[in-house]
Amino acid sequence: MTRARHILAPAFALAIAATQLGTAPAHAQARASTYAIRGARVHTVSGAVLENATVVIADGRILSVGPSAPVPAGAEVIDGAGLEVAPGFFDAMSQLGLTEISAAAATNDSTEVGAFAPQVDAATAIHPSTEHIPVARVNGVTHAVSAPGAGGNGPVIGGQASAIHLDGWTVEEMLLRRSVGMVVSWPTAGGRSFDPATFTLRTRPYREAREEQARQTRELARWIADARDYRAARATGGDRIGRNHKLEALGPVVAGERPWLVRADRERDIREAVAFFVDTHKQKMVLVGAAEAWKLAGWLAEKQVPVILGPTQALPPSDDDPYDTTMSAPGALHKAGVAFALSTYSSSDVRNLPYEIGTAVGFGLPRDAALRAITLAPARILGLDDQVGSIEPGKVANLVVTRGAPLEIRSTVTHVFIKGVPAPLASRHTELYEKYRNRPRPATK
Repeated sequence: MTRARHILAPAFALAIAATQLGTAPAHAQARASTYAIRGARVHTVSGAVLENATVVIADGRILSVGPSAPVPAGAEVIDGAGLEVAPGFFDAMSQLGLTEISAAAATNDSTEVGAFAPQVDAATAIHPSTEHIPVARVNGVTHAVSAPGAGGNGPVIGGQASAIHLDGWTVEEMLLRRSVGMVVSWPTAGGRSFDPATFTLRTRPYREAREEQARQTRELARWIADARDYRAARATGGDRIGRNHKLEALGPVVAGERPWLVRADRERDIREAVAFFVDTHKQKMVLVGAAEAWKLAGWLAEKQVPVILGPTQALPPSDDDPYDTTMSAPGALHKAGVAFALSTYSSSDVRNLPYEIGTAVGFGLPRDAALRAITLAPARILGLDDQVGSIEPGKVANLVVTRGAPLEIRSTVTHVFIKGVPAPLASRHTELYEKYRNRPRPATK
């Protein structure tokens, strides 16, 4: 990741056009510090839905919310009649800023070389001028986690996922938290793998696959043990112990300060991953991807393992699964009491996040749980709920204002606030639409 960024960054010139199309960061286009959205329907998420309420924003944070919240003198007032206010949507496992054009290798910087790269963090490689950020922002996504190897094809330890606001000239301005967890692709015993050299599926004997899985699992156990020993040695020996950047990066994770974000999709792999991290090594774990988590919903609830699901608008993972497997999975986890969120695991598709979870509403997921799954739930799972995820005084003012229900595809986003500043509702899509809508018409005879 770091290496690739130095070599491939010039190729991102394709994305620089965003700044030329008027999609500069929100804070570059608005300077007022106090706003009031008055008379709107407010989805606090952490509490009740408030009718005819006012949300007051000051200095980047929510100052007050409620039907009788006073509007400070000098505040810019937005008439909220007929509008709904919700926390900004949160894509908890994306590749925003790491991938521009999936088919163009020079614009992809989502993985590092080597099987174990815990020292890598996504923030190092995030490209703030990516075209995908304004596109997602226009649809109400205000913050996201950018994760190395989120697509599931990366190293065993892919590196640290970074949480970012979708606004800023630089990564430093965008950071919500540099590291929210360590991404792991659980070693699987699958007998088929893609061979990029021949562009075909390679089949290997089951025994060989299991031996490779066992070897990688032993390596993971060794990294955990070494990181614990290194952290203890540095605590007592200080600078006398030579620095090891990989073990140092693993320290907060093995100590339980941050979770392992473990990618496992199949039922057997999920059971093995939970047994390894939770039962054997007593680690804090979040299950990500989790295509077959619905088969283990009750067991995951007992184990208190939170889940970040993939998109609902996808084919079932197996030919033998019901057609609605992905769409009904969120409802199944909710019914079982599993703490879960939903993510796109994408870059270009982040804009579809509200529609992905909205689809699950038609397959058994309550509306309030759906909104929570892309706002407060991922914030709690990743330890960011003290900053974002709900509309409460003191939290960062990342908000989306809509005409219509927040998750309805027919609704219109009227305002987006990021860190208390209105974001421009412009993207490459809107700019191209206006360009060709206003093209000169040929003269008629």
